[in-house]
Amino acid sequence: MLEVKDLRKEYGNLTAVKGISFTLQPGDIFGFIGSNGAGKTTTIRMISTLLEPTSGTATLNGADIRREPMEVRRMLGYMPDFFGLYDDVKVWEYLDFFAAIYRVPSRKRNEVIDNVLELTDLTVKKDAFVQSLSRGMQQRLCLARCLVHDPALLLLDEPASGLDPRARADLKELIAELGRMGKIVIVSSHILPELADFCNTVGIIERGELLVSGPVDKIVRQIQPTRVLEVRVIGSSTEAARHASDTPGVLNSEAASDGEFRLEFNGDDEQQADLVKKLVHGGVRVLSVTEQQADLEDVFLRLTTGAVQ
Repeated sequence: MLEVKDLRKEYGNLTAVKGISFTLQPGDIFGFIGSNGAGKTTTIRMISTLLEPTSGTATLNGADIRREPMEVRRMLGYMPDFFGLYDDVKVWEYLDFFAAIYRVPSRKRNEVIDNVLELTDLTVKKDAFVQSLSRGMQQRLCLARCLVHDPALLLLDEPASGLDPRARADLKELIAELGRMGKIVIVSSHILPELADFCNTVGIIERGELLVSGPVDKIVRQIQPTRVLEVRVIGSSTEAARHASDTPGVLNSEAASDGEFRLEFNGDDEQQADLVKKLVHGGVRVLSVTEQQADLEDVFLRLTTGAVQ
């Protein structure tokens, strides 16, 4: 388990991170969302023990980042947004080097390397030189490097930066698999669609302040507590909207275009079914009813102002 408690970082008069707190369990994939300069990287560097907090702390499986940094480092893998690769070595040599740094016993290294290569789909590139790999493969190699010591926590800072669509899709599937393996994964990004597909929990940060954190569906419900229904009909949408307006649970109903109206509704599924039944019995020829759900981008735009420090 990762517990972040009132983590704060000051640089003179500038407070880069303002006492943020959150808790993650094994298997959680946490999307850390914010504009450039919001404080994502500073937070990740503190959790990774590379940057000393001004106050507050974090613990990983009971080990404190301030009192026991070496123990924490043994349990985490950190992939920064810009990472170095050694060009004049082969893929397996690169991984063997880092396995040695992480003190993986020499008798186990070949097996460990084969396992992380298989997990990251790089087995066929085992004997290739690092400089011959595509950008996407290099990104997966860096992730493989972070996995050689079987960490409990992975910190991925803008992992999809510079990748083409296919490479991003492959990376998303790999991160999802790591979550299924029981690892805690923190993925920082300002590209929201790529996070929505695989994160089960998110945090939104702006100007060093954590505005909200928690399960994605819970946060969406907080900003959109009512349902927005789009109803397509044959005939007058104005008349259909008027017919729906006096139904229990309907807060607002108005024609959107010819043959379509939208309504705001705070009822449950059964009440929604009753609404459709009423429209049909009232002579409205209903073609379809679609619920317009908010997504991560809607949440982000409603909660943030775009300000940076």
